[in-house]
Amino acid sequence: MKIRIASRESRLAMWQAEHVRDRLLALPGVTEVDIVGMTTQGDQILDRSLSKIGGKGLFIKELEVALLEGRADLAVHSGKDIPMDLDSDFDLLGFMTREDPRDAFVSNHFSSLDDLPPGSVVGSSSLRRQAQVLARFPDLVVQPLRGNLDTRLGKLDRGDYQAIVLAAAGLKRLGMVDRIRSFIPSEHMLPAVGQGALGLEIRRGDSALGDLLKPLVDPVTTALVNAERQVSRALGGSCQTPLGGFAEQISPGVMHLRAVVASTDGKIRLTAHSHGPLAEWLDVANQAVEGLRKQGAENLVKQARLA
Repeated sequence: MKIRIASRESRLAMWQAEHVRDRLLALPGVTEVDIVGMTTQGDQILDRSLSKIGGKGLFIKELEVALLEGRADLAVHSGKDIPMDLDSDFDLLGFMTREDPRDAFVSNHFSSLDDLPPGSVVGSSSLRRQAQVLARFPDLVVQPLRGNLDTRLGKLDRGDYQAIVLAAAGLKRLGMVDRIRSFIPSEHMLPAVGQGALGLEIRRGDSALGDLLKPLVDPVTTALVNAERQVSRALGGSCQTPLGGFAEQISPGVMHLRAVVASTDGKIRLTAHSHGPLAEWLDVANQAVEGLRKQGAENLVKQARLA
């Protein structure tokens, strides 16, 4: 069998596609795997925030078109870039074993957020990160930061920012752990939904490929990420929403889920947590959703969309 993987052309996206390619080539019956690289709208439009141009779905649209047109068989996505509801033409098979889900503090002169002097400029493309930084450090200034990983690091090195916050997984995957000054504990900054996990998407109905890909799907990671995604889906989360969610297996077959919804300025921060059997991830997620709803999370989400 020959398999074609659709991927964005950024260095990190290509690493992810190559990682999946190598896993596929180790499977019996797979004789050839090609990577079909392409540039998405999300990669092209860098002068506006994602929340203003259509959200993270812009990072996968072209890949899905390639699937529909038969130019590719499989698309590989960063978990945090996958919209909560996919078009009915596609199936999200699941997620591969998760890399480090935490956010990373990156700076050339400071060791952590705690070390930054008042007025320091922190770069981030995420409203979730912005809100959680400002909740703990209201004297800092958070400014937008778009572009691929190398572009963001280049802006830091030019002195545009005193520090930037990035996903630890991407830096680790590209062998750039030395750029990380400190890992931000999830207790201080809940990760994005799906952060650190790679999702596998195919055309709906391609059961032969779906069966072939099963060994690549990690059932624990898939259940945990599905729970996080349910929180975001139920509350109407998007790039316009400072929302974070993180589920982890705390003992065999048992999960713990934490979620946060905040105002963009960090002055309001609603949190909830729940736990239960991994197999009942939907119920665990909905418990957290109910906890957030009781605190007024849906109104906060609406306000963020209008901001």
